Amino acid sequence: MKIVKAMFSTHRKRALLGLILMSSQAFLYNAIFFTYALVLSNFFDVPSKNTGLYLVPFAIGNFLGVIVLGRLFDKIGRRVMISLSYGLSAALLMATGYMFAQGYLTAITLTALWSVIFFFASAAASSAYLTVSEVFPLETRALAIAIFYSIGTAAGGIVSPWVFGALIDTGSAWNVFYGYLFAGALMTVAAVIEAVIGIDAEQESLENVADPLSAEGAE
Repeated sequence: MKIVKAMFSTHRKRALLGLILMSSQAFLYNAIFFTYALVLSNFFDVPSKNTGLYLVPFAIGNFLGVIVLGRLFDKIGRRVMISLSYGLSAALLMATGYMFAQGYLTAITLTALWSVIFFFASAAASSAYLTVSEVFPLETRALAIAIFYSIGTAAGGIVSPWVFGALIDTGSAWNVFYGYLFAGALMTVAAVIEAVIGIDAEQESLENVADPLSAEGAE
């Protein structure tokens, strides 16, 4: 009870931040990854046996994004880099969705753009886990990750594949674009909230970021 109170009462703003960051990145990731094979098959006539090959660039973009951008979260700062990675992911997603709806893209160019998007989105997603692991009291770190992962996955990971599956079934690229637009809006909201109430935890010990529960008991 004390741990739950620390996360959702004492640090309610941080709890809101964690929920928004986790849910928005989960919605984006699951919306794209779990439905991209359907997009390729329905809109670009890619044979189902070949759709897996188009996920390889995704994996490369994910890997490179964390490797290249990860160190900047300590060098430049959490608030700036988290807001930037979420904001850039959102802007690129909405622009790509518009070009897709307009019919400007092929399966290859769309995949290339997704790889660029996930270069930034991978850093954004990683920063969500980073945030919930370090902005709460030391004793709550493991539980915080479990709770926020569960809530974020339920909110974004379960809903988004169902929504995008339904949009793709309509056969309208514009309907799919509206889904991408919504996902981009969620990422934009997360970027703004991080900029406003994010925690500057870089180069700080966990005890300085949030007082341990044991310190409260000692007072």
